[in-house]
Parts: sequence; structure tokens; C-alpha cells
Amino acid sequence: MRIMTGLAAVLAAVLPAMVFAQGLQTDQPAVGADGPSTDSIKSDWNDFLHYTMIGRFDLAQGFGQRLLESKPDPLVLLDLSEENLRGYQLLLKMQEDSDLLRETATEILKVIEEGRYLRRTDSKIIVEEIARLNTTLRGKIAAQERLKNAGEYAIPYLLAVLGDEGRREEFANITQTLPMIGRPAIRPLAASLQMNQTAVKLKVVEALGKIGYFQSLPYLKYAAEKDESSELRAEATAAIQRIDSTTGQLPAAELFFQLAEKYYNKDESVAPSSAFEFANLWFWDSQGQTLSRLEVSQDYFYELMAMRCCEWALKADPGLGKAIGLWLASYFRAESHNIAMPEYFGEGHAAAMTYAVTAGPEYLMSALERALKDKDAYVALQAVEALAVNAGSKSLLTRVGMGMPLADALRFEDRKVRYSAAIALGLAGPSEPFMGSDAIIVNLTEALLKKGADELGEDLAEAYSVRAMETLQDLAIRGNPVVDLSAALEAMIETTGSESESMQISAGRVLSHLSSPQAQRAIAQTAMDEQKTMTVRLSFFSSLADSAKRNANLLLSDQIEVLYQMIQSRQTDPKIREAAAGAYGALNLPSQRVKDLILDQARS
Repeated sequence: MRIMTGLAAVLAAVLPAMVFAQGLQTDQPAVGADGPSTDSIKSDWNDFLHYTMIGRFDLAQGFGQRLLESKPDPLVLLDLSEENLRGYQLLLKMQEDSDLLRETATEILKVIEEGRYLRRTDSKIIVEEIARLNTTLRGKIAAQERLKNAGEYAIPYLLAVLGDEGRREEFANITQTLPMIGRPAIRPLAASLQMNQTAVKLKVVEALGKIGYFQSLPYLKYAAEKDESSELRAEATAAIQRIDSTTGQLPAAELFFQLAEKYYNKDESVAPSSAFEFANLWFWDSQGQTLSRLEVSQDYFYELMAMRCCEWALKADPGLGKAIGLWLASYFRAESHNIAMPEYFGEGHAAAMTYAVTAGPEYLMSALERALKDKDAYVALQAVEALAVNAGSKSLLTRVGMGMPLADALRFEDRKVRYSAAIALGLAGPSEPFMGSDAIIVNLTEALLKKGADELGEDLAEAYSVRAMETLQDLAIRGNPVVDLSAALEAMIETTGSESESMQISAGRVLSHLSSPQAQRAIAQTAMDEQKTMTVRLSFFSSLADSAKRNANLLLSDQIEVLYQMIQSRQTDPKIREAAAGAYGALNLPSQRVKDLILDQARS
């Protein structure tokens, strides 16, 4: 059983703060109707820490489990952890270092965090602390500290007081306290700027100006540009000057876009509290004229906030196209976490791909360019797939800045992105060569041959192979001047041996467009292969005829001889014989053979 390095030092610091059990007790602690008593929780907590520190992890495990099974009051356990900070640190170390106690330590820490959340969000406590603001100076200072600890959760209650004319004597203390809450107050305060009460909004604007931070600027600038009240517009302008007189000169739409980028890039300045696994989205309820919040996973909090900021940017300036690109990238990345979208999306809300294919190439290129820069394979792939649906050759080669995102995607590190980009460009049929266009056929060929199946998975590799073949066939039929199909010759010949009849047939059709003796001979060999199915052989004889019409005869003499014998023989299946004859005729061979064939069947 391993004891951690430095445990003795921790033990020396913690021992005086604890009352240790003299021996392992087997009786269950007293539990009242509403749960275990405070003394019982304290006893199990102390015993757990004691046996942990002396290395008796087996005994510690028993007390830890007993503590959890008693369903202790989270607030009591939080108080105990704060009274004994070294013991709390030990608990954190056990969570990280002890195989035996890791699970128990993790569960105890969850209860403590629940207590921290309850204390911070308890409406009864918040309301009591707001009332204490109007008591003694000492009471006011203590209340402000408690409200600061409550953070964003205190804002709805503080604003409710400011909206109540019957509590005007409290306004001064509320106004003083609002900015003291600091950065955690910004999101709910910013959301509340949609309220109708101008007098309260003035106090909110004033508080945001005092709190500072770029995060407030877009909302203040929007108020300065759009609000009906000239007094509030002036107050918002003053608040902007107080925060950043230079950046604040930008229009609200641009400021919202910059804030959206901060969220998208998970900038520390907009990070939610790390104390919990969730974060809060704040909304203004226009009917109830009050704030409401929604807990969402921190996994996609940043993306959801980026989307909301983009939406505000478009409200401020509907022509700010780059906000659409960032919104799409944010939505795609939010979906990448594979968790349900939050309830405010509403029933029947369309998926990101629906918006993407509707948006058009300009905005998708912006999202793709961002994803390539960030090396975000998921967003890049979704953007490319959307482009494959709705973009033509000219729009696919649109430049964003100095680069062409889809061309750059052909060399992206993620194989799926490369393959999808090649398919998108191939189906669009580029009319002129561009830097990197040679990578189209390289990726299509690799996809066709299922290169990277070990990383893609067999099903996805098969899907890409089929899509690549469809693209190659489309390029062949159109006679695309940019994509050199001859580079896929070996891959096509290899595909004639595929287990899939449809892939074999498609390979034959592509080969028929290649002006290569090797291509035509491969078609003939497959057509004359008696191991192939009737369907495949008939198709390949048709492809051989097409090849001959385009390229004349490129077959070897022995292949011509075999083909002639098939036509001559009465044992050959009539359908095969007819198809072979059609191919033979298309080869436009000297008339001697045809004369022989006629005389062979003649009867005098």
C-alpha cells in the first residue's frame, strides 16, 4: 500500500485540527429524519482523513463509504473541508494518486462541490445578504463579500431590488455593490440590457463600465447605437470610454464578432467558473421582465456563446458576413461533442449541416479557413462536405485572404478532410489548373484503394472508396482538362478485381476514357474472363467498344485472337457473343477477319 511523498508534513499540519477515532467503529452513525447529524458527518470525515494519513487506506475506505452512504448535508461537508484545508488538499491528492481511494475521494469531492454550489446559489442566503447591505457598516461589508462570492447568481436578485420603487432606500447600496461582483456579473448584466426599465438599465450600464473588461464593450456599444433613450446612449458611451476609448470606437457588430472569436478560441478572459462542470447561459425574459439562466455543459459553453455573439453581430449589422462563417464553425464544433443541444434551441431545430448547405460557399469558405488554421478536423470536414453539396468550381476556388481554403484542404493532416476536399473539387469539375490541383487525383486514388482504412474504419473507408469512384467516373465522362485521370490507371486496373460488381463496372467505364494501351488491354482481359459474372462481362465488352471508338485498337494480337475465337465459337453464350462482336467491330480491324468469319459459317 503506497503512502504519498510529503504525507508526513501534511499529517503534522492536519492532526491538531482533527478529533480522531480511537478505534474502528462498526455501528452506523445516528441519522435523523432529514439525514445524518452534523456530529456524525464530522466523525466519519475525521476518521476518513485520519486513516488516510496514517496509510491505513483499507480502513479509510470504510469510513469514506459510510460517509457517502449516509448522504451527508453538502453544506456541512463543505464547512468541514474549509475548516481543515490541509485535509481537503489531502483528499485532492488521494483522488489523483491513490488507486484504492480514488473513487471514494472523487465522490466526497463531488458532495463538497455540491455544497459550494448550494451556498453560492441559495436564494434565501442571497436575499438575506442583500437585506444586510442596509444594516451596520460591518454588516454591509460582510454582505458585500458574501454577494461577491455568490457572483453571477446574485445579479437577478440585486436587479429585482433596483426595479422595486418601494425599496428606493436600498438603491445606493445595490448600485455600489453591483460592480464589486466583478467579471462574473458581466454575462447576466449584459443580458439584462434588454429590459424596458431605463432607470435600472442606467445602473447596469454604470456597473459594466466600472467592472471593465472588453467583454462588456459590444453590449454597451449596441446600447449606444440602438437604445431609444438619449440618456442611456450617453451613459453607455461614457462607460465605453471608461473601459477602452480606442477599441470602443468600433461598431457594435465588429465588437460582437471579436467577442465571438474570444469565445471560439476559449480565451481566458471569457472563461466561466472552473468550480463546476457546467456554465450558465443568461437570457432576458421579456414577458416576465427578469433574468433567467440555463446550465449547459462546459464542453460546448464557448461555442454556444460564440454563436450568440455572432447572432448579436448580425442584429447590429445584417451585412457582416464573416459572423455567419464563425456561427457555422461554432455550431459544427458544438455538435462535435456529441451531446444534445440545449433546450433553448427548441424542438425541431435544424442541425448545423442544414444551415451550412443553405448558407452558401462564401460563408463555408470562411468557416473552412478558420478550421484549417486551427487544425480542427471535425469543423473542416463538415465545411468541406457542405461545400460539396452547394458549390460550383469557381466558388470552390474562392480565395480567403491569401489562400484557397479548399485547395489547402487537399493537404490537410486529417485524411477524411483530404478525401472529402478531393471529392468536392472533383465533382465541381475545375476548369483551370491551380496551385495544388495535382493533389485531387492523388487523394481520389488513395480513397478508391481504401488507404488509411485502419484509421478511418472499414465502413467509412468503403464509403469514401465508392464516392471516389463516382467522382472519377464523373470526371472521365466530362473529360475534365485539369484532373489527370491517367494517374489513376493502376488503381483502376486494381479495382477491376474488386469484390463489388458495381465498382468493377465503374472501373471499366473510367478505363475506357484513358488513351492507354494498358487501360484497353485491362478492359479486354476482364471482359474475356469467364470467372466474372455475366453482368460484369457485358459491361466490360461495352467499355471495350467505347475505348476502341475513342482510341482505336490498342490490344495485343493474342487478345484479338481470343476475342475472334469467342465470336466464331457456337459454344459462346449468345449475349456474350453479341457483346464481343460489338467490341470487335469497334476496333475497326482489317477486313480479312470479318471475311473469314463470314466464310466460316457459309454453306454451299
